[in-house]
Amino acid sequence: MSRLKNDEEYAKTKAFHFFRWMKGTKDPYLDEVEMQPGVPYQDSLTLEEIMAQEQQTMEKVYDTETNKWIAFFNKVYSVSSVLFCLVLAGIMLYMVATLPRFGTVDRPINNEVSQVYIENGIQDTGAVNIVTGMILNYRAFDTFGETCVLFIATTCVMVLLMKEEEKIRADKSLNDRLYEPKNDVILKNVAFVLVPIVFIFGIYVILNGHLSPGGGFSGGAMIGAGMILYVSAYGFDKMQKFFNEKTYKVVKVAALCTYCVVITYYLFMGANDFNNHISLGVPGMIFSAGIILWLNIFVGIEVACTMYAFYALFRRGGL
Repeated sequence: MSRLKNDEEYAKTKAFHFFRWMKGTKDPYLDEVEMQPGVPYQDSLTLEEIMAQEQQTMEKVYDTETNKWIAFFNKVYSVSSVLFCLVLAGIMLYMVATLPRFGTVDRPINNEVSQVYIENGIQDTGAVNIVTGMILNYRAFDTFGETCVLFIATTCVMVLLMKEEEKIRADKSLNDRLYEPKNDVILKNVAFVLVPIVFIFGIYVILNGHLSPGGGFSGGAMIGAGMILYVSAYGFDKMQKFFNEKTYKVVKVAALCTYCVVITYYLFMGANDFNNHISLGVPGMIFSAGIILWLNIFVGIEVACTMYAFYALFRRGGL
């Protein structure tokens, strides 16, 4: 409104139209342009006709009568596949035929491998538990492959079942009993007592894996079971306060990568007769056995995260 003109005169000025346009109080197309209601787009072809056209295109592309390169490739592919299978089968049969007979005394597994593990296990690995010394020192790279299997399995399940957090919370708002327990007093009281005990015992089994039966796999399974019990009793909202998707990714990837770096360094130095500067310590002490203690921790983290991820993904489609 202008102080020099009344409302009717001010409405006819250019300043009035300019400020009205700038504030967006007037649609510039309203009463100025002829408007027609929109018509939804409709394809002239039906779904069956579209599929028939696509099928005709595929038949034309892969027509072996007119496309000689496709025919040649199919023949080469078929012949090479058969030859590859025959060669692979021949190699495997030859290897099996050259193996020592089962039960013979001169088999390496009967007179060398087990003897080395038993006689030199503590000296080479520093682990009182011979089994742990075998799988996390002599066969540490094989155990790394098993840990990678857990990582890949979890990744595949995440690709198949992972949903957006907004979608999960929208589904939860429609059915509030779908994911979260509702005032289950017995379950909460039991979890309040058992979860700390399970966590402490799982950590004990991991840290003492080189001294007594246990290790990363069994201890990690215990911690994973404790996490599942906790989230079943108190719900995902409380669980996500200290262990959410971001935490899961950082912990799991860091554990696997650190395992890879440690074992690669250890094997490279040993294969080239270099001093790796990793002390075996005093057998029987908690800080002994060189890299075994730390590898047990990394494996335990992987197993615990894998168990919890499977449960969370199959239950709610997210972590």
